[in-house]
Amino acid sequence: MEFETIIGLEVHAQMLTDTKIFCNCSTKFGGAPNSHTCPVCLGMPGVLPVLNKKVVEYAMMMALATNCTINPSNSFARKNYFYPDLPKGYQISQYAYPLAEHGYVWIDMDGKQKKIGITRIHMEEDAGKLIHDENNPFSYVDLNRTGVPLIEIVGEPDIRSPEEAAEYLKRLHEILVYLEICDGNMEEGSFRCDANVSIRPVGQKEFGTRTELKNMNSFRNVQRALEYEVKRQQYLVENGESIIQETRLWDDAQGATNSMRSKEEAHDYRYFPDPDLVKVVVDEDWITQIRESLPELPVAKRERFIREYQIPAYDAGVLTADKALALYYEDVVRLCGKPKQASNWVMGDVLRFLNEGKRDIRQCPISARSLADMINLIEEGTISGKMAKDIVEDMYHTGKPPQDIIREKGLVQITDEGELTETIKAIIDAHPVQLADYRGGREKLFGFFVGQVMKATQGKANPQLVNNLLKKMLAP
Repeated sequence: MEFETIIGLEVHAQMLTDTKIFCNCSTKFGGAPNSHTCPVCLGMPGVLPVLNKKVVEYAMMMALATNCTINPSNSFARKNYFYPDLPKGYQISQYAYPLAEHGYVWIDMDGKQKKIGITRIHMEEDAGKLIHDENNPFSYVDLNRTGVPLIEIVGEPDIRSPEEAAEYLKRLHEILVYLEICDGNMEEGSFRCDANVSIRPVGQKEFGTRTELKNMNSFRNVQRALEYEVKRQQYLVENGESIIQETRLWDDAQGATNSMRSKEEAHDYRYFPDPDLVKVVVDEDWITQIRESLPELPVAKRERFIREYQIPAYDAGVLTADKALALYYEDVVRLCGKPKQASNWVMGDVLRFLNEGKRDIRQCPISARSLADMINLIEEGTISGKMAKDIVEDMYHTGKPPQDIIREKGLVQITDEGELTETIKAIIDAHPVQLADYRGGREKLFGFFVGQVMKATQGKANPQLVNNLLKKMLAP
């Protein structure tokens, strides 16, 4: 039997605000347990939440960037459940009246564009964190994260493969980071994803029983977890067993999903309007103000790079995957005026050094000015491309500009035709046998003479000039 996979993702993104969504406590990660708390986020009797306007504006930015319709009136609700990391006994979220609905993003799969729908984007507060003692039968609760502002991006069940799911997740992550409203750190939990997955026989219209997957902290793990779960569900159906609607946890070490609990429905949470918070009214002027503040988004930047800099789509994709990398590349191009050469050096040596050192472009010791200067020195013939490979490595390890390294190591390329002619003449005179063989038809010996010239000049000779001179001087 052939099956079709149905996947919908629910993405939680922590907003990059200084304070929490309903109080003035810090959102900074890594504080001492329970140090970023107050009576409001701890749910003490008699306290009142006050909505952080910046959270609304950040959520509106993401809504507009993903083509959503912003509702003129939206409101908060209480999502009721009991867990040790939820001090109030409920989570303030949005349910019946979310901030935004009916959006979409495009993903690229094997050169084809696919539209993935977004059901809604709503605001809510985060819960706390349980810390389990490995040596004793105790668990501790850290409520620093309680009340940290989140947006939840609920996707339509338009995804048909784990690969599509990973690509969709990357697009959302990319947009959030470009907007500078979320740092996108999956390890710290500021960008996380739950997946709803089901299968159905090809041709069937009704959805199958779905399971929810949690605890996936990387794009790779999202794809791996979905691949495993799809195979597990297919195995059950093919062997006459039923799929249970449940929440399952991904175990990276085992490479498998394990049952956690039965899956809750909306009515299990007994949602009702939060009586302490007024409706959020969003007028057209506010929407226009937010829309005008949006930066150039990844897809638009990618298309502009291809059009303006005449670089391949692949190059543009790599260079715009990170906003800071795109800015770095544009600085290099502005300073040297050579887009393709800049693309080659940034995507090649610079990113290789950064990946090896586990750094990102913001920590790059090679300034845009230094890289541009090196490209210009190659184009001017001051250094060769081979010399540049060694120079750029020194630039990365020392932070020095190329001019200083060239001067310190005496790496200026020899471009004086008279000087090279004398060197080549001496080499030809010293190798009469090879000269006779070359003139007798052994053309591969041309490389031998090139090598001898480069050896004699310690690699400083201009390769193109050497080739031109040798062709003339070796001719019968």
